[in-house]
Amino acid sequence: MPRSLDHVDCWIFDLDNTLYHPCHRLFDQIDRRMEEFVARVTGCAPDQARAIQKAYFHEHGTTLAGLMRHHDVVAEDFLAFVHDIVLDELVPDAALTAALDALPGRRIVFTNADAPHAQRVLNRLGIADRFEAIHDIVACNHIPKPASEPYRQLCETYAIDPARAAMVEDMARNLAPAHALGMTTVWIDNGSEAGNRDHDPDFIDIHVDDLVPWLQGVGERLATGAIAKQESPAT
Repeated sequence: MPRSLDHVDCWIFDLDNTLYHPCHRLFDQIDRRMEEFVARVTGCAPDQARAIQKAYFHEHGTTLAGLMRHHDVVAEDFLAFVHDIVLDELVPDAALTAALDALPGRRIVFTNADAPHAQRVLNRLGIADRFEAIHDIVACNHIPKPASEPYRQLCETYAIDPARAAMVEDMARNLAPAHALGMTTVWIDNGSEAGNRDHDPDFIDIHVDDLVPWLQGVGERLATGAIAKQESPAT
């Protein structure tokens, strides 16, 4: 644990491929539906639609942002279509729940998806009530991470002091604006698509490959530190 987390009183988590492992392949379903949506909008063949979808994702942060800019797509139509997926792979995760419970302070989901999708995922994982709020792409006026504006808006909306916040993400590039604001940044390097794109250790404070064991270690360390403070003799 390269950096102390004793100061953190707000824990900000990405959703997809962060609070669950990409091995569940939920994003594969979303990916296919995005490709289908792009094909319908552009009239392109599936292989060309996929190329356009990936180009928009890399250039604009999300496929949606590219579609809105170049094709005047209605965001709500896109979000409802691409998130109409099967979540059977997700089951309640007792270890994740306990690890979240051990974190002191507030917990917020910050996602480029929409709130209905996030709520469904959190419900399937059994952790919906562990989070104070979901700050989604709609709340960000459809401006996706890693644009800096949504991060500032997040902090203003929930009165977050960035210097006392930690942000946990599977996509390294989404941590750059958080670091610039003064947050402690945690990259979950779990093999998700484009997770290492634009990676730079200068804006990553903590680099781990598995969320739950890391969270368990954080909780244990913070609890041990709190006990030590309580038991230390008065000076």
